[in-house]
Amino acid sequence: MGTKKQAEKSRKMWTKVIAIIAGVFFVVVMVLAGMGSTWLTSLASIKPGDVVVLDYTIKDPQGQVLITSNQQQYQTLTAAGDSVLYSKQLTVTANQSYPSAVYPVQIYTTQTGWGNNYALFASEYNAISSGILGMKKNDQKTITITGTPMTQFWSADQLMHNNLNITSVQVGDIIPLGVSDNPAAAEPNSTALYYIRLGEITDKSSDGVTFDFSHPAIQVTVVTINGN
Repeated sequence: MGTKKQAEKSRKMWTKVIAIIAGVFFVVVMVLAGMGSTWLTSLASIKPGDVVVLDYTIKDPQGQVLITSNQQQYQTLTAAGDSVLYSKQLTVTANQSYPSAVYPVQIYTTQTGWGNNYALFASEYNAISSGILGMKKNDQKTITITGTPMTQFWSADQLMHNNLNITSVQVGDIIPLGVSDNPAAAEPNSTALYYIRLGEITDKSSDGVTFDFSHPAIQVTVVTINGN
């Protein structure tokens, strides 16, 4: 075959290859265009100041789920007979401290519907807010909450005042209790707001019990970043 014919054949071959590549590229562009900007934002990582929506799950030290915003997980656990609180998702501003002592999150119970709020403490919110930096959409992470233990001793009389009998509670029991960020809440006839907080009985004697309110770790999943 002459040089001229070989060159023409070569040009035809590359023209065909380029046409195929161009066609594939066109299809890719059309698919990405149909996705809008999500194919770009899904690659974005969380930066300070970003508003992030999170699914979250809190477990006790034995690994039992106490509260979750994951609907599928909640339905699976309740169908199995587990006692779990169902929560709204968290909306967190990345790397920004929360100004109040309690960050309330709406929770669902079969008795009150969405009528109660769960108390996440500012230290927990702040740990989440800083811990999500660098994460991307759909990323999962377990964030460790450090700090002083959140324990409180209740005497037998205090338990009785709150409709709990010391003989009917045991170490390891999880009890929903009321907490408030208003010091006036302890006063008689106070109208201060209370929030639910799960506490575990970690010690018991004839004098009373010790409650531990701490959540040492919170598992989070990034749902959206700045609404995307």
